Amino acid sequence: MKQKIILVATLSFAVLSGQAQEKVMKVLKKDGTCTQTRVADLKQVSFLTVDEGSDLMLEKFVNGGLFRTDVSDVQEIIYVDTTYNLNSKGYRILEADELCWPDDRLLPLFLPPVSVRSLDMNAAGLSDEERVMFCTLQGIVNRTRPRILLYNHNEEPQNTWPSAHDLSTSPISASRPYDLVKSFKEEIKGLVLYSNERSEHYSNLAATIAGLDRLLPVTAEIRDKLVAQGLDFPVVEDLTSLTMTGALSIYTYLYRNYWSRCNHRLLISLRPTIPYVHDIAAACGSACVWLDPRNSNERQLLDRMLKDMTPGRDIVLGWYPEERSGVGEATKYGLSTVPADFFENTTVYAAVNKPVKISPVPKRPKLENKIYAAVYISDGDNIQYCQHAMAKIFEQSGRGKMALNWTISPALADFSPMMLNYYYRKATTNDCFVSGPSGVGYAMPYDGHNARYYASANSSEVITPYTQLTQRYIEKAGLRVITIWDNISEVQRTAYAENCPYLYGLTINDWERQNGRLTASIQSDWLPITPLYPCYANGVDVITDFFNRDIQNFTGAEPMFVSAQATVWDAGPDKLIALKDRLNALSPDHVNIVRADHWFSYYNEAHHLPFNITLLQDMEITSSPTKTNVKYAANGSPSQGYMWMSRTTDGTGWVQLDFKEPFEISRYVVRHAEAGGLDPELNTRDFTVETSLDGETWTVVGSFTGNIAPVTEATITPVEAQYLRVSVTNGGYDGCVRIADIEVYGKH
Repeated sequence: MKQKIILVATLSFAVLSGQAQEKVMKVLKKDGTCTQTRVADLKQVSFLTVDEGSDLMLEKFVNGGLFRTDVSDVQEIIYVDTTYNLNSKGYRILEADELCWPDDRLLPLFLPPVSVRSLDMNAAGLSDEERVMFCTLQGIVNRTRPRILLYNHNEEPQNTWPSAHDLSTSPISASRPYDLVKSFKEEIKGLVLYSNERSEHYSNLAATIAGLDRLLPVTAEIRDKLVAQGLDFPVVEDLTSLTMTGALSIYTYLYRNYWSRCNHRLLISLRPTIPYVHDIAAACGSACVWLDPRNSNERQLLDRMLKDMTPGRDIVLGWYPEERSGVGEATKYGLSTVPADFFENTTVYAAVNKPVKISPVPKRPKLENKIYAAVYISDGDNIQYCQHAMAKIFEQSGRGKMALNWTISPALADFSPMMLNYYYRKATTNDCFVSGPSGVGYAMPYDGHNARYYASANSSEVITPYTQLTQRYIEKAGLRVITIWDNISEVQRTAYAENCPYLYGLTINDWERQNGRLTASIQSDWLPITPLYPCYANGVDVITDFFNRDIQNFTGAEPMFVSAQATVWDAGPDKLIALKDRLNALSPDHVNIVRADHWFSYYNEAHHLPFNITLLQDMEITSSPTKTNVKYAANGSPSQGYMWMSRTTDGTGWVQLDFKEPFEISRYVVRHAEAGGLDPELNTRDFTVETSLDGETWTVVGSFTGNIAPVTEATITPVEAQYLRVSVTNGGYDGCVRIADIEVYGKH
């Protein structure tokens, strides 16, 4: 029996023009994935009937190739017809529960921004309550299609992020900010009237209701300003008669009356008068709360909400009244917190849904009996830091003169992939990006300050979905190392090892224990877990002192490894560059300050553990005739532009790696076109993987037919080999063979 198909309008072979091209067809597949396609990108949608036994085929062009989706793969198709509620531009006005939100995304899919109006809220002199109203308007409007961008923070140059997202904006005059409301009044149904006289938490309650019903949250003063501008919206919800005064009673009221209508994919935890992520809250119909887990009654209410969320899929966005109790409470339920109290324009930047263009990883020299040092810069788990402070710090002249490891949030792969691309584009080979604590969003498996596990040793059902989600996003973002705050139990270590094969290593926080220190360990015979000693240091002097506790014992008989974490607020690149001379003075010509991915590669090799031997400087790559540089086949980046592509279109091609000496190979990874952001139809279908000691006699270690996965990963019985070859007999749909990246893991 065919799956349900709903065609709300009829498309045929006609080439469509005008507003029709802006319409969107949503296709929900049986595997749970959901895609959105502009009509303008469709070649045709052909069908005979829409009842059982029908035959239907969607056809579209992608990168010059024609691709089809058969009805047997489709659960539901919805096409927006003009009989729906359209605005004057011809866009269907979406309600909060009509977003396309695949299970494998942290945020919904939004249409690309178009005709964006901008407003500088600082220049307009808006109050906090007005800013909340404008951010709510932004979310309601942008869920249909992003058309509002608001400047609120102004720490980085104002055009930094619009430019990085290729956006051109037309500004609303700061002297007439309410003209922005006039521009989109047809998409607003009315008002939620509230007062903050009894409690500021009414602002969050009003914003929650507003997002659910396309209303604006306003005080009486703001309503008067709207009326003065000819905007006399009806009051749909009047909260001014409520007499509650505390956070607990107000959010209990929200829970009893509105929580069931809110989506549970995203919970906004935000001080009520901080007007930033209210846009994504309104767009998604999310609840906005500000509950303090240190208060037992407030914690119980927060727990009721967290229990309704799904580990490994849902997140908390914003911040908490106190860091460790808040992050820890979410961690207890297997939920990550994406710190974002000052992150702005989520509904705009998330809509520029481009693949992350991961930079190639430089090859590393041979391991020597030297001291290998790695320095990490915190606080990259906070996406508002990535948006604001990091943009300034990344411009310091000291950056690039010494290897530094910048923590950054994997969640940006959905929140703003172009922000990641901005940093990758500016990065030097001395800039390595790693994940903030403790994966996708801030999680705290162990609180070192209060000596407690939030996700206890018996909670694999909690940590497993979190690490599975983390694996997906560190791979999307190109991050091979995670900084854990603060430590992890045996069960948690196992979960990272089992579910995060993209990792090279984990760091844990020592917090400068003077009477002993955390020790390094190896999990599951491949994953190193090493302490940062010191962690969160406030300057070069502290790092030098702690490093010297090891360096003074260096004999040169074997490699030594030291690593530290600096707080970016006290020690940016311009200060940290002094470490080069300081460490050289401690042990002249013996200290190499290296990238984190190289550090863990050296560490594993020195400890006779498997490591990615394609990182080796001496490796040689050859291939069949290629359109692109042959080194792209194994350069650490699967991204388009760094992808190996055959010159012929007969569906065949090969790539061969020569490691110049034998290794005991135990694992390989082949990334296909989809891993680089291209259409899944371009993934390699049929191929074999072979190894050889002499380049003459080959042994097949993997044979694959009908592959549709973006990544092929295989652990094999260890085999001694110097060469590895990938031979393709059936490439992508267009006949070209694409290999996004090859990794090979071996040891001496």
